[in-house]
Order: sequence, then structure tokens, then C-alpha cells
Amino acid sequence: MNSQQNNTIARFYVEVNNSKILVTGGAGFIGSNLCETLLDKGNKVVCLDNFSTGKRDNIENFKDDNNFTLIEGDIRNIEDCLKATKDVDYVLHQAALGSVPRSIKDPIISNEVNVSGFLNMLVAARDNRVKRFVFAASSSTYGDSESMPKVEDIIGKPLSPYAITKYVNELYADIFSTTYGLETIGLRYFNVFGRKQDPNGAYAAVIPKFVSQFMNGESPVINGDGTYSRDFTYIDNVIQANLLSLVTTNEKAINTIYNVAYGDRNTLNDLVGYLKEYLSEFDSLISTIPITYGPNRVGDIPHSHANVDKAKKLLCYDPQFNLQKGLKEAVKWYWHNLK
Repeated sequence: MNSQQNNTIARFYVEVNNSKILVTGGAGFIGSNLCETLLDKGNKVVCLDNFSTGKRDNIENFKDDNNFTLIEGDIRNIEDCLKATKDVDYVLHQAALGSVPRSIKDPIISNEVNVSGFLNMLVAARDNRVKRFVFAASSSTYGDSESMPKVEDIIGKPLSPYAITKYVNELYADIFSTTYGLETIGLRYFNVFGRKQDPNGAYAAVIPKFVSQFMNGESPVINGDGTYSRDFTYIDNVIQANLLSLVTTNEKAINTIYNVAYGDRNTLNDLVGYLKEYLSEFDSLISTIPITYGPNRVGDIPHSHANVDKAKKLLCYDPQFNLQKGLKEAVKWYWHNLK
């Protein structure tokens, strides 16, 4: 970690300590990790969640903390958004319906949550004079762009309804910054994984799903031939980017979009190889489980690789976990929490 970032992280304790921060989708995978970190740093945290995808187990460890407030509500309801943002200093907006396949199956509800809900949150943040609105954007915004690695100002045509909704979020945030003076920062997450990520359900992310299958002695199914590649991003890198977005005082760092990733890419075949290796340390039989290959998934981007130079320069972002280091941590968490 460089000295510049050390100074930035140190400022977090001074400038954001004892602040009141709203985390929408705070019972979800990323949101609950953010809630926990913010509470550990002495802040008051408000969690807004309707538990459509969030889990009560994710907030169990701190639900009785006096500095934690749970509001069961829906971002599609403007009154819930206004209630949640009242007297709040900052918003970390994580609430959304993720998953490309889900959006293809039901584009209407994805639009209602991801676009109408997002707009409600922006209006509520504006009306309640929130200092800064940091939101989860998505690497899906790059669409069919073939440039590699992905640079923030070069995007292609969206390949799914989900991608459209996340790009519209960026457009709305920009308008609210220029028109209403609301400070916004968008973080384009690249394939986030780690503790608390749900391995179950039709739209489970690939890493927890594969881990769960291996642990159950099942053969994971890779969509395609395994050569599609991703910039897999461990949760602690994402937490760091969110904290830095809260504390930055650099005017050039505000009202813009950043890639949040490690800045490397691995194929799905690479991923499965690492998972088998690390899980075999707990159960040697996992190394013998074969892999199954199926058809490519509609709407998938073949390759994803982030250029994170902008975040490093303007936010002092310094990701500490590559895929292998992050997987070792994630595998340990899943082994002890799923068994």
C-alpha cells in the first residue's frame, strides 16, 4: 500500500468517522460487507433492503448494534427512499436486481428496480441534501466494445437489459451532478466475489456456485469452452474503492465513473483450476471431480479486463487482492460457513 493511500485511508477515520451513511441493498452480498466495515469504523449505518435478494443472515452479526438501523423498504417506493436518506451524510447505493439472465427473462422488473428505483434514490438524496451519492455501476456497460483492457470513456452497445439499466444509472447520475449539484461517483464493478456471496438460486454468481458444487461432489458446468475471461474482483478491493469514494476531496475525482477491479483477467478454465486446487486442501477428492461444458450464455461478454489507472490516479485506489489471493480467502469462508 503506497504512502498516498495510507494518508487517504487515515483521512477516512477523521472525515467519515461518526458520519451517518445509508447503504441501500445493505443485506446483500456487497452491501452487508460495506455495512460491517462502516460500523467497525465507528459510523452510524442505515440499511435499506426489501430482502428480495438480500439475506437476513448477512446482517445478523450487527443487527443489534446501536449504530445500525434497518429499514425494510423498497427503492421503487419514493417514500421509503426519502425516509432512508433523512439526516444521512452519504449514500452507498448497492440495491439492484443483478444478473444478465434475470434481466433477459424479465426486463420489466429489472428496469423498475434498477432505473426507476435508482431515480427515486437520486431524488431522495437531492431533496434531503446528501453530501455524496456513490453507486454500484457495472462492467456490463462495456457491452460489445472489443477494446481491451476496458477504459472508462470507451464503451460499446449494451448486450442485455441489465446492461442498459446500469448505463442509464450513469446518465442519470451525471444529470443530477450537473443540474442539481449532487456529488456522485459511479463504480463499475467487475465480477465481484467473496464472503457472504450466495451460492444458491437460479442466478447465483459463478464462483460461489462452483464452490458449492465442488463441496457437494458435483461437476460444475462452464458455459462455453472455458476460454471466456473475467477480471474477477475480491470484495475487499470493492470495499476499499467505496471508502475512498467517500473521503476523496479531489474535485477531479468527483462526478465521474471508475472501473473497480484488480486489473487482470483469468479464463473460466483458470478459475476452475484454482478452485479445485484450493478446495482440495480441505478435501482431496475434489481434485478428481470432472468439469462439464455447456452452451454459451446469451448476453455474456466474451472477455472482461479493466484498466484501473483512473481509479489509482484520482482515488488512490490500490487493490490488494488478485484472483488467487482472493479465492483462498473466499474458499476458507465458504468451507467453514457452508459445511
